[in-house]
Amino acid sequence: MVPTKEYERNRTEVLIETFIRKQLRLKAHTVTKVIEADECMLVHIDRIGKRLLRCGVCRQRCREVHDIRTEREWRDLSMRKLPLKLRYRPRRVDCPRCGVRVEDFPWAEPWARVTTALFNAVAMLARELSWQGTAREYGLNWKSVATIVRRAVQYGLKHRVRPPVHAIGIDEVSRRKGQVYLTVVYDLERRVLLWVGEDRTEEAVRPFFTQEMGKRRCQTLQVVCMDMWAAYAKLVREHAVHAQILFDRFHIVKHLNEAVDEARRGLWRQLTTQERVTFKGTRWLLLKNPWNLNRGQKDRLSTLVRWNSPLVRAWYLKESFQLFWTYKQPWRAKQHLLKWMSSAMHSRLEPFKKFVGMLRSHLDGVLAWTGTRLSNGAVEGMNNKIKSISHRPFGFRSAENFIAAIYHCCARLPLPVER
Repeated sequence: MVPTKEYERNRTEVLIETFIRKQLRLKAHTVTKVIEADECMLVHIDRIGKRLLRCGVCRQRCREVHDIRTEREWRDLSMRKLPLKLRYRPRRVDCPRCGVRVEDFPWAEPWARVTTALFNAVAMLARELSWQGTAREYGLNWKSVATIVRRAVQYGLKHRVRPPVHAIGIDEVSRRKGQVYLTVVYDLERRVLLWVGEDRTEEAVRPFFTQEMGKRRCQTLQVVCMDMWAAYAKLVREHAVHAQILFDRFHIVKHLNEAVDEARRGLWRQLTTQERVTFKGTRWLLLKNPWNLNRGQKDRLSTLVRWNSPLVRAWYLKESFQLFWTYKQPWRAKQHLLKWMSSAMHSRLEPFKKFVGMLRSHLDGVLAWTGTRLSNGAVEGMNNKIKSISHRPFGFRSAENFIAAIYHCCARLPLPVER
């Protein structure tokens, strides 16, 4: 018997329905029909007989169906270039534990308008592209992508693994112009983002210790690496009493370089026009590490240090201070630092006297380097990644969306599992 065209068409429809049913992992539901239109492919789903449905809250099997709601539609991954949409009339079940609730859908999360497969695909691509570019790739609105990312972050924060935290780094990152900052907290051992706050004030950062960490988890903190921002130090002393405050090496060297540059600018203003020719272009020559200088720069630096000028004294102070990072015995490091501070106070360089005053007020946090040897280098790398995230869409309209994007790209959050 030769198969007719009608038989072949019906057989193809059955194969497509079977394929979709298996991909959606339907057990209490089945695909009743598939309609191929010009704009999309519609898949109609219905309940199989009187099979037990699950509660949408606790996922417990329920025997009683309370009522049937109006038809809903979910967007799924496209088949080739044809968008796929699922249509189904949800049931409300009478759960003995939760009461009357909408049933659990095996193909989507509660209140979602896209399937879990499309949800995960969009979320994965949004970690690499802008939300507008992701929306264009899947034929969605960028607001739909923003909603998916925010829900992915909510799910990830709820289901992520939370091992004990021993060493954290706290730093701020600029959100937009005008001294508007976000505070980021990074696990220095696991190299993963822990928390993002909307500002760097004491009240804005307090929820990290009270809500994210809690009193019990704060007791496990051993080292907190930060810059010399008073609000951070006050919160650590208040909530993590057993933690050692360590002031970041990167920020200390930054203040040291600023002192050198300020001394250079002060000398520049005192020079005549003819004398400025000799000192022109010495800014980066003085701030660079000696091993990063090329031959020409080394020759010019050696000529410069033969002159007994405030600029040379500033350079010698900078290089002698760097020896502090090489000491492994705390008492030797302290002895070197105290001797250096005495030399800086007698150098007649006001920028270095201010730098010494800052060191004296934070001496314990600076000397903690020899025992911990941690820095916020990983946090600075994370800050660069955060800046690249903000550059993808040329900025975010709200802090909420920016924080969601940071969590989504930097916190290694898990995504929903297809059931």
